[in-house]
Amino acid sequence: MQPKPIFEFFKQINQVPRPSKHEEKMRQYLKEVAEKYNLKFETDGVGNVLISAPASEGFEQSPGVVIQGHMDMVCEEIKGLNFDFYNSPIQTLVEGDWMMAKGTTLGADDGIGVAMALALVTDPNIKHGPVQCLFTMDEESGMTGAFGLKPGFMKGKYLINLDSEDEGELFIGCAGGVTTNAIFKFETCPLEKGFVVIKLEIDKLKGGHSGDDINKNKANAIKLMARFLYLSSKKYDLKLISFDGGNKHNAIPRYAEAVIALPFECKENIRVDFNLFAADAEGEFYVEEKEMVFSLGTEKIDNPQYIQPAVAKNFILALQALDNGVMEMNQNIKGLVETSSNLASVKQVGNELLIVVSQRSSTESALDNIRNTIAAAFELAGAQIDFSDRYPGWKPDTNTKLLNVTVNSYNKLFGKQPVVRAIHAGLECGLFATVYPDMEMISFGPTLRNVHTPEEKLLIPTVDMAWKLLVDVVENLK
Repeated sequence: MQPKPIFEFFKQINQVPRPSKHEEKMRQYLKEVAEKYNLKFETDGVGNVLISAPASEGFEQSPGVVIQGHMDMVCEEIKGLNFDFYNSPIQTLVEGDWMMAKGTTLGADDGIGVAMALALVTDPNIKHGPVQCLFTMDEESGMTGAFGLKPGFMKGKYLINLDSEDEGELFIGCAGGVTTNAIFKFETCPLEKGFVVIKLEIDKLKGGHSGDDINKNKANAIKLMARFLYLSSKKYDLKLISFDGGNKHNAIPRYAEAVIALPFECKENIRVDFNLFAADAEGEFYVEEKEMVFSLGTEKIDNPQYIQPAVAKNFILALQALDNGVMEMNQNIKGLVETSSNLASVKQVGNELLIVVSQRSSTESALDNIRNTIAAAFELAGAQIDFSDRYPGWKPDTNTKLLNVTVNSYNKLFGKQPVVRAIHAGLECGLFATVYPDMEMISFGPTLRNVHTPEEKLLIPTVDMAWKLLVDVVENLK
């Protein structure tokens, strides 16, 4: 596959386990690459990596350029695979023009960006000024690397972020975000006789990126399960034994399960209700969700314990009441989501139900408002609340030399104008701008689809297009 150097680096990168917050093996790999090509290698106090290449002959006076990507990847797998992301290489396959992985996320977000940066600084035939490659850690779960970046670590007038997912689109702005965490604490009660234990499952939803895909009418498995439990609790003497759904804070949940108990005589009635509910959900999401699976079966549990009724009721009410999806669209940029919220995960740990909800907005006051709206629903239900992982947005600037050079390069290379836009997803550029306010920044990359899911895939021909654009921009930033 072409360009060969990029896909060779990407192949090597996918041999390196790199879950968020566990990038030590990736740092070692990058150190070995730098040593092999006689490039300067540095790390900072939080674990970011900087690889520096000197200017080509005749380009010594050119302004410095920083090429940036992140080391970590989202680790998602199909149900039941039990893939060891901490020790095993990603298994890739090709179908037509698409590359994907066997049952897991591919890691092209942002492994392919890292591969492009390495290919650039290790190719002696590319002419450029001083170039630094900044590889940040923990972008996917908290942007810890970008938050910890200090003034003076990198040096350059321009920064090119290679963490975008739509070839032909140049990104010059992004949303900010925050995570709302809620905890329901409970006692348990022994299940009395006369009840049957039933497991409800909703599986094989599309899922997707909670920023870039939030407006694509994808179903949220946790919201669907909560919706059914809310309806059922109005009809039956329902006991909630457990609830589990979702995984990553920045992914739309694809799976949810609830274990409940009902009087024996209600067993067939709820089966009918669940089938009818499944039909309704399929009718609502028929465009995006063509493979949804709704299953119901009895469970055998020794000495079953259920969550105390008052807490279970408030938990179900809170999930039903929670705002989810797109809240507002941008008034100035057509098609751009302004504010959103994603009910990301519910985990039962001991005698606590832990809920993670992520909010995004391009407007700080709107971000505060949706955060407070989510918090209010939980507070009314008696949950404990805290907030984490807040990061700033990146304000668009259409009047930069970097944007002008990139647009001209794209037009020259491909004979058409690129789309210049902002994105609802979070990019590290917003954090870079707070530390390096005078640095001009842009983000682009090849086409990826279904990121943050096991269906993540990379459109192979667009890698060459993004590569040619990167090389031409760097050579023309004189």
